[in-house]
Amino acid sequence: MIGLMQKGALGLMERPKPKKGTYFIQTWGCQMNEEDSEQMALHLQDLGYEPTDSIHEAQVILLNTCSVRRKPEDKAFSMMGELLATKRARPDTIIGVCGCMAQARADEIHRRAPHIDFVLGTGDLGMLPGLVEEAAQRKRFQMRTDLPERKGRVVTDVPQRHLGRFPKLKSFVPIQYGCDKFCTYCIVPTTRGRERSRPTEDIIEECRRLAETGTKEVSLLGQTVNSYGKNLLEGRVPFSELLWRIAEIPGIERIRYTSPYPRDFHDDLIEAIRDCPKVMEHVHLPLQSGDDEVLQRMKRVYTMESYMEIVGRLRAAVPNMGLTTDVIVGFPGETEEQFESTVAAFERIRFDGAYMFAYSIRPGTPAGDDPDQVPEVEKKRRLNRLIEVQNRITQTRNEEQIGTVAEVMVEGPSPKDPTRLQGYSRDFRMVHFHGSPKRTGRLAQVRLETAHRWGLGGEAV
Repeated sequence: MIGLMQKGALGLMERPKPKKGTYFIQTWGCQMNEEDSEQMALHLQDLGYEPTDSIHEAQVILLNTCSVRRKPEDKAFSMMGELLATKRARPDTIIGVCGCMAQARADEIHRRAPHIDFVLGTGDLGMLPGLVEEAAQRKRFQMRTDLPERKGRVVTDVPQRHLGRFPKLKSFVPIQYGCDKFCTYCIVPTTRGRERSRPTEDIIEECRRLAETGTKEVSLLGQTVNSYGKNLLEGRVPFSELLWRIAEIPGIERIRYTSPYPRDFHDDLIEAIRDCPKVMEHVHLPLQSGDDEVLQRMKRVYTMESYMEIVGRLRAAVPNMGLTTDVIVGFPGETEEQFESTVAAFERIRFDGAYMFAYSIRPGTPAGDDPDQVPEVEKKRRLNRLIEVQNRITQTRNEEQIGTVAEVMVEGPSPKDPTRLQGYSRDFRMVHFHGSPKRTGRLAQVRLETAHRWGLGGEAV
């Protein structure tokens, strides 16, 4: 199925539906899951349901799950258990489990939580309306977990997209689904399927419609976003070309993307970051480990030398580049010496920020089956040490910005201090400054005066 929805097709209804009740969506996980939840909400509203902040009042409850680590899975199973009382008290309540955990553990979910009405994987959220309608008619348990087969050079089977999206300043736009990298610790190729790119014109049309409703910043999403365009019917489209195409859309002022894969980071992308004013000077470049042997066991297909070469080219082209990363400590077989290599890499590269995690066993992955697991207490010790190192580096990196002027997209008053506005700089630093809420949605020039680990403070100039 092609991702672009036409007027009158599913998801762009020509007249409002009568109100049926309310819905509540609980979301765990990454930006892709957040965006999936928005798509679910749009489908439910087409059916006549309205959002509620109370799970105890909702007629439809969806759990949008994550399988990257064990903790969100435990939370999802816990909430499923709590919802048994809800189902008994209100039998007409419709409960569905969606997302990556639903894709990977559908049978187990049905066995452990038989009060769940349906399980919907990641293949096509366009099936949600039908599943909700069937559940409302009290039909039997439903399960939809089909994914495209891993064969053929051209892939046209991408999820349908609902383009009648909610107006907002910043929007996520998926440009790619699935992953073909098969890192040994990762379950995403199983839960999201093979790598497949959306047709270029579908992406451009979605971004154009978002701009018409007030979106000024788009964040392009993909598991390995810079490998976009390899399996399109229209032929290969480099990721850098897509960036330039989106930059031509009136109203779009900022373009971000996450997450690129180091091996696929080429000069044309670096040149787009340098030369295209709408592409932000920030790269989130996952490292995962600072040791070559660990990277090889992770099947990351790059070395520290090649990673450092990319960092060097980025900083040479854009000296004020913001650079953040992901890292896993306590990978199976990781020695103390190998962990220290990661610490040394952080000290050498000096990331502006990092998402740091202790390795979490994912059943069905090669790393999950490795008998040489690092003890939990040791993983936590290594994680705490690395966090301490990165916090110090982040503080220093932010202090280095004092006295400079940053361009900030104003998102509105700070929740913690309504007298101050907040927004992100081009290099992805949170900035707070005094100003009128009327500046929300506009670009502001802010002289940076104070630095904290979580961001910077300043005054508009």
